[in-house]
Parts: sequence; C-alpha cells; structure tokens
Amino acid sequence: MRFQTLMLQRLQMSGRSKVRSWQMLFGLAIAIVMGTGQLENLQSTAATPPASAPAPLQQALTQIDAAANSKNLQGVLQFYSPNFTHSDGLNRQTFEQALTALWKQYPNLTYRTELKSWQPIPNGFQAETITYITGTQTVDGQQVKLDATLRARQRFENQKIVQQEILSERNQITSGEAPPTVKLVLPEQVKTGQEFSFDAIVQEPLGSDLLLGTVVEEPVSSTGYLKPATAELELLSSGGLFKVGKAPNQPSSQWISAVLVRNGGMTMVTQRLRIVAASATPAK
Repeated sequence: MRFQTLMLQRLQMSGRSKVRSWQMLFGLAIAIVMGTGQLENLQSTAATPPASAPAPLQQALTQIDAAANSKNLQGVLQFYSPNFTHSDGLNRQTFEQALTALWKQYPNLTYRTELKSWQPIPNGFQAETITYITGTQTVDGQQVKLDATLRARQRFENQKIVQQEILSERNQITSGEAPPTVKLVLPEQVKTGQEFSFDAIVQEPLGSDLLLGTVVEEPVSSTGYLKPATAELELLSSGGLFKVGKAPNQPSSQWISAVLVRNGGMTMVTQRLRIVAASATPAK
C-alpha cells in the first residue's frame, strides 16, 4: 500500500495567475495484511467464505492487527518469513524499515482487517483481505489526516507470511479546517496500451475561491516508498482535474495521485492502477 504526505507550506492565493510549487514526500504504504502466493497454481481452487475460515488463520489476522495497533514491531514481524517477498519488491528487511518509518510519521495509526475469502494450500492458507488504516500527524502545527483502504491476496505457510500482492489501494490525506471533498474516478485496472480517464472532482461549490491542483504519476516500486518527489501546483479553471492517460506497453502498477488545494485546506487522493497484459482476464 502507498501513503503520501505533503510537507505543508503557507499557501498564498492572491493572484489568478499565480502557480505555487509544493514539495511532496511520498511516504510509506505498509498494510498489515498477509502476503499473496503464487496465484497461477491456485486458480483452480474455489475461494471459501470467511465464516468457515480455520481458527489459526482467524487468530493470525487478529494478532497481526493487535500488534500493529500497539506498535509492537516484533509482534508484527514474528508473522513474516525470513524469505518474505512482496509484489512491490519489498523483502522482510525493507518491510521492517518502512514500517518503522511509517509509525514514526504517523504514531497513532489504527488497523482493521476483514477476511473476505480463503482457501487451503500446501502447508497453509491463501486469503484475500481488506485492511482499513486511519491516523493523523502534525506538520508545522497543522493536523494531517490519513485514511487508506487496501485489498490484498495473500499466502500463509507454516504460520508465516511468505508473499504479498496488493490487488487494489486507495488512500486520502487531508489537512486544514475545510479541505475539499474530492470524488476520484479512475479504474483499478487497465490493459497495456489502453487509454483511460482520470477525474478528480471537487464536490463543494468554489464560489470566489481559487483552486490549485496537479496530477502525479509514479511507477510502483520498493524505492518509491521512501523517495521524495516534487510537483508543481497549477491554477485550475474548473472544479477539479480531468485527464486522459495511456497505460504503458508492459504490465506494471502505478500510483496516481490528485492534489487539490483551496483556501480551506488540502486533499490528496492516491489510487493504485494495475496495468495487465492485453490478453489477461479481469481481476476478481
């Protein structure tokens, strides 16, 4: 999963032609959910409803959430295999580093994981979960609020998490007394070379307010969890951002973010876009 934090600056919107440069620190998106396995070997097995999940799987999810909510790093890591791999390129060591940095940035994060389906595999289970993450931090005296949702397919062998794949991800960061309410319209998955629309629409009337904004696209990678990026905010002539993009010609994933700022505050919404081979079947 991917969180992003604006390093807040004083915004002065005194001229209609003014463009403001903002620095964005693309922060960390570590969901406390279990990892996905080698899915090509498991497609023939039907997923089972969560109510029938065995006790060890249910207990593991409960214990991981509890450890994450109490910021017990070793309590979380005990569930991760030394050979843990992640679809974004993380391993157990980089996962630990990223999680430590995330909790330092957001010291009061809370986690809630729901089991959506599961199925038995050799030596363990595969499960699909949705994790909800909320928290706040204070930057330059202003509160920044984070809300994130991740859906993952996961593999658990011999009571250890061995692999993880993020299926979908959306997070929102807001600051200020009246941040804009933003409706984001973006598919979760497109095929290679396909065009797609990206709309980020401010729901409240702007009145006499000026609106600044930009769209940021980044390839999903392990280095992207920590690497800072910059963006230029542009003065917008309408109540949102309306773009048409084209997927790359190779399967991959991207983080696509909309940043919108008005006098009452700032909202940044990020969604993961999966690019799959043109011959691939839609994700379930």
